[in-house]
Amino acid sequence: MTKKYTKMVGAAGIALMTLSGAALAEERKFEWSATATGTSDYVFRGVSQTDEKPAFQASIDATYGIFYAGVWGSVVDEDFVGGSAAEIDLYAGIKPVLGPATFDFGVLYYTYPGSTSSGPGDKNVLELKAGVSGDILPKLTATANLFWSPEGQYDTGEYFVYEGLLSYALPKVMIFDPSISGGVGHVDNLDFSEGDYTYWNAGFSLGVEKFTFDFRYWDTDISEGGGGIADERFVFTASITLP
Repeated sequence: MTKKYTKMVGAAGIALMTLSGAALAEERKFEWSATATGTSDYVFRGVSQTDEKPAFQASIDATYGIFYAGVWGSVVDEDFVGGSAAEIDLYAGIKPVLGPATFDFGVLYYTYPGSTSSGPGDKNVLELKAGVSGDILPKLTATANLFWSPEGQYDTGEYFVYEGLLSYALPKVMIFDPSISGGVGHVDNLDFSEGDYTYWNAGFSLGVEKFTFDFRYWDTDISEGGGGIADERFVFTASITLP
């Protein structure tokens, strides 16, 4: 597994370097943003990470040309990952543009600081991401993402996540920028078939200057044995992004 992981990361690194070469001659500008979010339930791929309780989240992102990097954090339920009360994610990658399509090749690392879990395996998870998005009709944007990890949390095995998203920008109403969006995804755990499941969501977002308000429906096909944290639910999220 270690050799396989090293080869895959090396191949991804070579691909990123090759694709980034096309941007060397382009004008590049450093930009950054910070976002603070409050949500009624932190749902990730259809599963509540806060045991159906509210959460505070924050992120800092930086871009330079097609390059991007950032850190994102959220409150999580302390029983979710061995006593850790927080999830901190690190990510970086490139977003080259080819015609109407914007590609996204990146690396994500999910960490849970303060965990005292004595269970086998690593609680932190590394994923590689490949995605593409673009307008398929005026104001209608489609996105397809593929995530891969060589080892799931606590060494539960290699997995893939396939995800498709649609977003439609509605006409502006006074100072408001409304939109509707939805998506469907599937988690494919190659070494632990009982971990396979499908999730989906649909919602309405309202942008007002630097604020965004989102009301979203989530559900999965996970059976009731999931403890209720993967059942259907409505989630309200409010965020502000600066500068």
